[in-house]
Order: sequence, then structure tokens, then C-alpha cells
Amino acid sequence: MKDNYTAIIELQKEFAMRVITYDYLNNVDTVCGIDVSYKELNAFCSAVIVNKSTLELIEIANEKSIVTYPYIPGLFMLKEAKPLLKILRLLKNSFDVLLIDGHGILHPRKCGLACYIGIIIDKPTIGVAKNLLCGLILENNYIEYNKEILGYRIRKNNKKDIYVSVGHKISLETAVSIVINLTKKNEYIPEPLRIADTNSKKYSNLK
Repeated sequence: MKDNYTAIIELQKEFAMRVITYDYLNNVDTVCGIDVSYKELNAFCSAVIVNKSTLELIEIANEKSIVTYPYIPGLFMLKEAKPLLKILRLLKNSFDVLLIDGHGILHPRKCGLACYIGIIIDKPTIGVAKNLLCGLILENNYIEYNKEILGYRIRKNNKKDIYVSVGHKISLETAVSIVINLTKKNEYIPEPLRIADTNSKKYSNLK
């Protein structure tokens, strides 16, 4: 790792100690999903808020940002934190839980993008990743890293796997339950993230 990333790595280690891994909310009514699509040096971010019970859309916001860092494994927050925080500030409605397309504590330093954003905004946050960054998947689908259970694999309808982990202020069991309940029968991505992903790609094609 390049020396100029040392400060970010130390920040991750500091933030990892601040992550809360128990349920902070008793009731969850609204969930926000945010995702980013890229085109050249531009990041097109979309945020979607839905009603947890009905999946009814409450709000969609889009925003364009300039990419300032490349993708570096284990340092995804460098590339995506700025556009994600920017889009969250534009939302007019509040939400109870945030879903992020990225890892939470299922990370070599136990501080993925979902942890970083969750701590910054001080809200319950869940990491939902499409690729496994670290860890061993056990027979019961829990994911172990350094002898700790840090995540859970969800496989639905023999489609691609997703990997759920705590971002902040939520337990792994609740995080997995929320993700499963927000995923439609023929999909494998929870609806707020699926819509945000689709919308960010459409937005990027309009620019």
C-alpha cells in the first residue's frame, strides 16, 4: 500500500472501534438505498427511500460528482464516500436505515464503506456487497474472518450471492432480516439498492 494511504488506513482502524453492532432502533419504517454509477471521471449517485412494508417509493434524488480517487481494494471509501455523503444531504425526507452497496465490518480492518458512512451520518447502516472481500463462508452461510463472524451470505433463486454485514447501529441478524424482506421474489438485490443502481445508470446515460 502506498505511504500516502497510511492516514486513511489509520482512520479506518479508529472508526472500526466506534462501530455499534447492536440494534439502535426498535421499529424500521423507511429504508434508504444509495448507489453510484461511473462514466469517465464522473460519479452519478442515486438515493432512494422506500416504505419498508410496502416498498412504495417515497423519494428519489440524483447527483453528479467528480471522481477524485481510483478504486483501491479495502479503501472503497476513498472513491465513494464523497458522492454518497453529498446525495444524502440532498434528501428531503428522513429514513430509519441506510443500505450501501459495499461492505461494513466484513472488511480486513473491520471498517468498510458502510461503517464509514454510518458513523459519519450517525444512523443504522447495512453493507450489502456483491463481491466477497475477505473471510470464509461457513456451511450455515455466516462469514468468518480472523475467528469472528462478520457477515452473512444470502443466495436466492440460485442467482448471484450478496454479502451482508453491519455498517453501524444494527445487529447482523436484523440486517440480514431487513435485506431479505426488502428483496422481491425474482430479484437478489434489496429493492432500495436495486432501484438506486438502475436509476444511477439511467442518470449517467442522460449526461
